[in-house]
Amino acid sequence: MRYNGTNGIFAALIFCAQEEEAFLEERYLDNSATTPVDPEVARYALELMCQNYGNPSSLHHKGFEAQLALERARQQAASVFSADPRRIVFTGGGTDSNNLAICGTALALRRTKGRMVVNAAEHASVLKAMDWCESEGWEVVRVAPLADGTPDLEAFAAAADARTALVSCMAVNSETGAVTDLRRLSRAVKAKNPKTLVHCDAVQAFCRLELNPKTLGLDFVSASGHKINAPKGAGLLYMAPGTRVVPLLHGSGQEGGLHPGTENMPGFCALGLAAQRMQARRAELWDRYTALRARLVTKLQQIPGVCINSPEGAAPYILNLSVPGWRSETLIHYLERLGVYVSSGSACSKGARSHVLAAMGLSDARIDSALRVSLGQYNTPADLDAFAAGLQQAMAEVARK
Repeated sequence: MRYNGTNGIFAALIFCAQEEEAFLEERYLDNSATTPVDPEVARYALELMCQNYGNPSSLHHKGFEAQLALERARQQAASVFSADPRRIVFTGGGTDSNNLAICGTALALRRTKGRMVVNAAEHASVLKAMDWCESEGWEVVRVAPLADGTPDLEAFAAAADARTALVSCMAVNSETGAVTDLRRLSRAVKAKNPKTLVHCDAVQAFCRLELNPKTLGLDFVSASGHKINAPKGAGLLYMAPGTRVVPLLHGSGQEGGLHPGTENMPGFCALGLAAQRMQARRAELWDRYTALRARLVTKLQQIPGVCINSPEGAAPYILNLSVPGWRSETLIHYLERLGVYVSSGSACSKGARSHVLAAMGLSDARIDSALRVSLGQYNTPADLDAFAAGLQQAMAEVARK
């Protein structure tokens, strides 16, 4: 279907709203990769693109209206952290935020290069940023997770020392759902050096877990809009008072000079609204995900040969499993034919073997057959039933590798 011009955009939005039920019929179970945009959020983004389209830096009324909308979005996002809106920097997404926090800190402290400590099961945007820091002369210690995939907090504490400038550990692992005890991590690290900065990639936890940086002892928190039913291309970085980074981009003074360039108004404002809407339903959705996960685990336990890779206590909206003897790619494409969409791990890996599962010490057979089921607010029990039935059908009909 093709849409042209403004009228076409409105037609596309109407079509999207009419097809909201399609989210249920498609059996989309890859919400950790991305989520469908909430129709109300999409309507707001469209209004900003077609009506309130001013540049927030402009001095006329259109610019003032845009500035008000942007600051409203900053307040909505900050409320998730119970933080001052001035602590929020809007960015292009999670990768952008992670790089600004890590590489920006490395540049700010380049005269006194010391140590950085990172969880070895982090997202590629964190690990690659750490690789860059290492190439610039920083000592980087990579801490392997425990066998169940949860971060090894004792090893983190042991690796941190008086020279440690920054540590980075995600709140919820994007592949296994492993949850980090952030308060314990921060206390252990700052006991070694109160000046050590703690960065948290909270892309998979934003608006799902309680995230109060002050009580958790976090200095940087990254989040992304397209994981919470907002459009792609918008993210944020929470920065605690007193933190300092050198911007990675150079230009005008937008976002306090930390992320210069004309603001992505539709994206940032849609992120703010999506955050407000999801945060209001956080407890309700957590209970729903918990019930859905329990239903799926019960069904998987009835299928011989299926192994659960996610740890006990994992976030209920991410479940990683393996079917040794069958390749992930084969199972994914078979399920796709049935209208069921899952992944083998992080979408950013594009099918590469999971470094997360490898860091956990899992066998090649389990890594090569891993599937990730990740839930979103539109999923129903029928979606999980369809996945379990489709997986069983695939194992019966597809030849073992």
